[in-house]
Amino acid sequence: MIQDLHFNEYGQPVGPRLEGWQPRALPPRTPLAGHWCRLEPLSVARHAEALYAAYSVQADGRDWTYMPAGPFPSMAALTEYLTKAEASADPLHHAIIDNATGQAVGTLALMRIDPANGVIEVGAVAYSRLVQRTPMGTEAQFLLMQRIFDELGYRRYEWKCNALNAPSRRAAERYGFQFEGIFRQAAVMKGRSRDTAWFSMLDHEWPAIRPAFVQWLAPENFDAKGQQRSRLGELVRGALGR
Repeated sequence: MIQDLHFNEYGQPVGPRLEGWQPRALPPRTPLAGHWCRLEPLSVARHAEALYAAYSVQADGRDWTYMPAGPFPSMAALTEYLTKAEASADPLHHAIIDNATGQAVGTLALMRIDPANGVIEVGAVAYSRLVQRTPMGTEAQFLLMQRIFDELGYRRYEWKCNALNAPSRRAAERYGFQFEGIFRQAAVMKGRSRDTAWFSMLDHEWPAIRPAFVQWLAPENFDAKGQQRSRLGELVRGALGR
């Protein structure tokens, strides 16, 4: 749905004027701290061994089916990939550090960075089994959202995934991204055709979404066994009226 429709002097429909808009800054290579985890700029020296151990918890390659890289059969193979990832400015890769152990348990990246238009994507999300279905996975996303919207003032935050990757699509909706459609035959990945599902979150939606994350991530939302009391998806949908 097109909102805030305006018309120019020719009677043509145009979007709203952005008074005072300036290109946004590039995301910095600095850490982000949370209660359950923290994010650090990816470093082979600091993170490679822990990441290899974390990824090795899953014995087969199923966690890498929809990823452009992996699985990594050896430490050398993972190190080669991480070396290129560390040197990259876009994607800008981060390691997820478990605050309880101080060890890296996964990675994710900011990518397709477009400061002129205030658009950025989260991607290359490689969660090991040590971070999947834990508060760390959600908090890692929240820390990047805060950086993008609160710190840097971007207008649009994107999530894209293989259209057949049902867990990734569910995660996007749980976090508050809105489904926008399917780009058919958008890529060739690992020798297979990929349709890409697009999701987005906008700056004017973030003020409603943010408190839902804060409420869900609070330690008191989890019982003694670590089970959630409130569900993030329900909190987000309630906040957005979806």
